[in-house]
Amino acid sequence: MTEDTYQWPEEAILLSGEPKPEARAQNGNWVGGLFREILSTVLPAVLIAVLMHLFLAQSSVVFGKSMQPNFFTDQRLIVEKVSYHLHAPQRGDVVIVRDPDGGPLPLIKRVVGLPGERVTVGDGRVYIDGLMLDEPYLDEPTEGASRSWVVPPFHLFVMGDNRNNSRDSRFFGPVATDSIMGHAVFRYWPLNELGLPR
Repeated sequence: MTEDTYQWPEEAILLSGEPKPEARAQNGNWVGGLFREILSTVLPAVLIAVLMHLFLAQSSVVFGKSMQPNFFTDQRLIVEKVSYHLHAPQRGDVVIVRDPDGGPLPLIKRVVGLPGERVTVGDGRVYIDGLMLDEPYLDEPTEGASRSWVVPPFHLFVMGDNRNNSRDSRFFGPVATDSIMGHAVFRYWPLNELGLPR
């Protein structure tokens, strides 16, 4: 029985890159078959990766010290982009936000104040509507002159965890919710710090 007359069973499966049975008999057409096989395997994979990067999640690298002691330069994070289409950001979320001052790089900050709230910084602490905010992720007081801001609708008050070395809403004001690019949900590098962000 030649390969031309062999009947392939319906439950057979071809491994990626293996030519179809008909192509095996056509010695002169192997280049075209290989090209089609590469296109049918690589192109969908690239397309899926691009769509995931644009709409679902992406890998990001931390740069700078404004989020120490919880995030350091060169740490790698997974930033998801879907949840804020379903619900508003929550207090304590670590977010990636477009630089309100027009800088080329987005900023990583923590949501502190929500729309309609009065955020007050004084006596080394942050107060929301007069109540002291519990911030277990900090390891130093929030220094600076006493000051208050009212967060407008569709805005958030964001701050770095390294309060005394962070350019944040205390300097550029509350940020629009539509400037939030994503939510940092997982740290995957370095491996000894693998896990959910604090």
